[in-house]
Amino acid sequence: MAMSVAPRFQHQTYMIRRKFFKLFGAAFHVYDPNGEVAFYSKQKAFRLKEDIRLYGDESAAEEVLTIHARSWLDFAAAYDVIDTQTGQKVGALKRRGFKSMVRDEWILMDADDQDIGLIQEESQVLALVRRFVPYGDFIPQKYLGTVQGQPVCEFRQHFNPIIQKITLDFSLDTANLLDRRLGLAAAILLSAIEERQDGGFSVDV
Repeated sequence: MAMSVAPRFQHQTYMIRRKFFKLFGAAFHVYDPNGEVAFYSKQKAFRLKEDIRLYGDESAAEEVLTIHARSWLDFAAAYDVIDTQTGQKVGALKRRGFKSMVRDEWILMDADDQDIGLIQEESQVLALVRRFVPYGDFIPQKYLGTVQGQPVCEFRQHFNPIIQKITLDFSLDTANLLDRRLGLAAAILLSAIEERQDGGFSVDV
């Protein structure tokens, strides 16, 4: 059972929107269901190991989550998710490197690095089309997250050739199995990391 967290982490849906122009690194606004900015995320540039921070707003005055790669190679790297308000490790995410060559998969892990679930590109057929058919990467992606075999969240890319937008929906998680902080970290990783990989979220400006 996911522990109680701050109200800003308890919305049913979020919209992650990549900042239209940022010279170095990447930045994202995370909107709540009312269209208000719930979080602001920055990916630090020129780092051998991925370093992504989540803040309370664009002022970056209040850091709430960090996402750190354990190694510089992100083909099958694990990423620790830390609540910087408490110092607590929320969990971790690990990309299944070879499997993700044909269909993206990420392992969800708890604070003790025990596997608890999976995030998987929903359609094997569309995954192959995106990788091997010309312009296939323009087809919007959809990922399904499961914990203990139960659906807990969806990640849906919106078709937009200019600005990357992803909806994160937790409404499937009726038993509250997934810590929302880990789900948000996963959505930001899918936005920041997968878009650089073949078959990942590829729309960027």
